[in-house]
Amino acid sequence: MTLYQVAYSVSKFIFRFCTLRTPLKTYGKANIPKGAAVICANHVHNSDPFYIVYSFERKDKIWIMAKEEIKHYPVAGWLLIWLGFVIWVKRGKSDIGAVKACLRALKGGEKLLIFPEGTRHDDIGEGKTGAAMMAIRTNSPILPVYIAPDRIKGKRTKVYIGEPYMPFTEDRKATAADYETVTADIMDHIRAIRDNREAMEAAEQ
Repeated sequence: MTLYQVAYSVSKFIFRFCTLRTPLKTYGKANIPKGAAVICANHVHNSDPFYIVYSFERKDKIWIMAKEEIKHYPVAGWLLIWLGFVIWVKRGKSDIGAVKACLRALKGGEKLLIFPEGTRHDDIGEGKTGAAMMAIRTNSPILPVYIAPDRIKGKRTKVYIGEPYMPFTEDRKATAADYETVTADIMDHIRAIRDNREAMEAAEQ
């Protein structure tokens, strides 16, 4: 068992204990590809990374891209630090080290979780181009995910995993305009999952 698998198993146990009143329910697990993928999700709560990561299996090594401020959050910050597989990003700065770490993870066949909006939104907002750039530069598929915003005691928090797709298939170097186009498409995929989540639930009943 790898270090990640140990950390995943222990932290997931802690997570389950902390979320007994809002347990996790995942739809679309069959869509998870083997190897590298850029997981792109909407972002509503600080707990989102945990619900999403624990929707996958421990064999799927996932790096979480998170802002440095979360280190100081109670519980969430501690769990992320303990998990260890987090790429901390300095917001508002050109963090070359974080970019290189993300590219290295994807090129190594691992998965990367990014919230394209960059911060929390009650509704799905506009995305930033970082996720598109990571996927295109490493020729990795995008895996769109929608996490329901509700955190209601006694009800499950639902995560919906969409189908992976290659965001850029042209045989040329991508431009800044391409990154913008791909980013808009990523957000559209996340919205499409939101709008079709009832069908996903019905398909797995």
